[in-house]
Amino acid sequence: MKHDVDSTDPVAIARSLLTCPSITPHEGGALDYLGTLLSDAGFEVHRVPFSDDNTPDIDNLYARIGSGSPHICFAGHTDVVPVGDEADWTHPPFGGVIADDILHGRGAVDMKGGIAAYAAAALNHLREHGLEKGSLSFLITGDEEGPAINGTIKLLQWVHDRGERFDMCLVGEPTNPETIGDAIKIGRRGSQNGAIRILGKQGHVAYPDRAINPMRGLAKALTSLFDEPLDQGTDHFQPSNLEIVSIDTGNTTFNVIPSEVRATFNVRYNDLWTPEAIEDWISAKLSSALPDGTGFDIRMEPALSRVFLTRDETLIGNLSAAIEDVTGHKPALSTGGGTSDARFIRNYCPVVEFGLVGQTMHQTDECVPVADLQKLTLIYAAFIRRSLNTDL
Repeated sequence: MKHDVDSTDPVAIARSLLTCPSITPHEGGALDYLGTLLSDAGFEVHRVPFSDDNTPDIDNLYARIGSGSPHICFAGHTDVVPVGDEADWTHPPFGGVIADDILHGRGAVDMKGGIAAYAAAALNHLREHGLEKGSLSFLITGDEEGPAINGTIKLLQWVHDRGERFDMCLVGEPTNPETIGDAIKIGRRGSQNGAIRILGKQGHVAYPDRAINPMRGLAKALTSLFDEPLDQGTDHFQPSNLEIVSIDTGNTTFNVIPSEVRATFNVRYNDLWTPEAIEDWISAKLSSALPDGTGFDIRMEPALSRVFLTRDETLIGNLSAAIEDVTGHKPALSTGGGTSDARFIRNYCPVVEFGLVGQTMHQTDECVPVADLQKLTLIYAAFIRRSLNTDL
């Protein structure tokens, strides 16, 4: 059900988006609704589907109004994670129910609420101020919670191939840990997956002298990898960390010493590292820890996300000032947390992230206070005015 009220009301927009069951990779009507909302306000709206081998087809949306600079892009996603057992939800996950001034539903904070707030801010700005200069655009994917192959990364290239350029981008991910205005994310650590393989010699467990158990080598290798941290952190980033996430020998019996063991890992790394340097560090650790003659190899997966830091003082300054205007508090500048589509956008323009409080994202009974939606809308509106140098 779409809530047919003021198109500049973030709560009404959010409720309409929440009624769309847009679980990745299904569009669920969310882009249909958003496209109509923006088209009615004068935006040029494009629906851009992408396909690739062995991945689901994804529908995306790009909408722009204006042709000049500065070009402010808002990026986000309408796809959501599965809801689990709907019986565990206090209110229907796609009902858009408001109870006790709290809006409930899958995607309320991650991140249909952020999209609704920015849409309301942008439409209200157009209604009150028009657009004498500059441009506003929306870059919205349906693939952020999925493989992220047929979404933002391809949509960015599609926009670039059209000859369009962004001056700045704001991603509406839920960045605040406790209250609206706590933090702006100005960068992210890199994320690197890989696997270590340690070689042994298969044999009968009753005759260990005739075999080489690679698990013994693995124990020494893990001790070496965890013995000391990769680093102590930097001015803008927390310490890097390596985590072993699985160990497997492929062995299905109890009386065979396996011929090899594999351990997979993820490294979240700061600006002291590159994937190449991480591989060298792991190799040196294993070479030092393993007995002479023990074979091993390391397989690094294609980089998920390289570390980045946004230093654009105008973008960060305008958003910080907008937050302070509305909340009275100066936000912290953060690089914590996981990855987001900002890792793709940073190749095209300066990008920061700021949205709702993320405490209930991906949880049963995901929800957002109505007051938070309204406050975020005011912040986005102040950011637009400052960025476009509109008379305050």
